[in-house]
Parts: sequence; structure tokens; C-alpha cells
Amino acid sequence: MIASPAAAVVRARHTAVVVENADGSSRVPSRWGYGTERLPATLDELAGPESGSVELPLELAWSGLRVFSLGDVKLLLGLYRIVLNNGSRDDFVHYLNRDHLVRHWPILRKMLGRGVRETWEGTFPELRRSGAA
Repeated sequence: MIASPAAAVVRARHTAVVVENADGSSRVPSRWGYGTERLPATLDELAGPESGSVELPLELAWSGLRVFSLGDVKLLLGLYRIVLNNGSRDDFVHYLNRDHLVRHWPILRKMLGRGVRETWEGTFPELRRSGAA
């Protein structure tokens, strides 16, 4: 079977990220999974805007609303839900703000799937504490 050049490019793009395990082995993370390799090292890296409006690219918000006013809590929560569920590490750093995330986590955590919620709370104990409030 001869692979087309386009197929080779796609395979190369999806294998560019490799996770190194403590035992020296490596693996390519599932693009459908939600692992800690997607997260920033600390919440302080989340340097997204505190106010104003945010327009998400089509890769994140492919259906429905794409512009979100951060002054409207419902829209802010919608933006964060989309980015947390569909975003990459770069998206988290660019669109999410640490203070907004921690402040609104008790509500946000209910809007997320268990895998996303447990990954973020397991990595950042301050979210787990704010979610218990």
C-alpha cells in the first residue's frame, strides 16, 4: 500500500507531540483524550483578558456564538466552557484569565465533562478548593 503525500503530512502533524514518561518510555497522546500534557504548568500562565470582548477562532467555536463579552457572566462562562473543552495549551494561555477561572470555577466545573474537570482539579488544587466552596 502506497501512502499519499497528504496522508504522510497528516500523520506527521499528529505525531509531533510526544509525551515522555518517567520510566523513559514515550507515547503520542490521543487527540481525543484530555491529559495533563494539555495544561499549563501553573495557573499563573493564564494571561487571557480580564475585560472587553473576545473573539474565538473557528477552530474553537465552529458553531454558534464566536464573540463573547467578558462583562456578561453568562457569556464569560460560555467562552471558558468552549476553551476548556476544545482548546490546547496555547488556547488556555491566550484566552483564559487565572482570576476569572478561579472565581467562576464552582459554576464552570458543573458545565464540563468529568475528564476535563478531574484533570484541571487534579493538577491545580486551588481549583478543587474553590469548587468545594
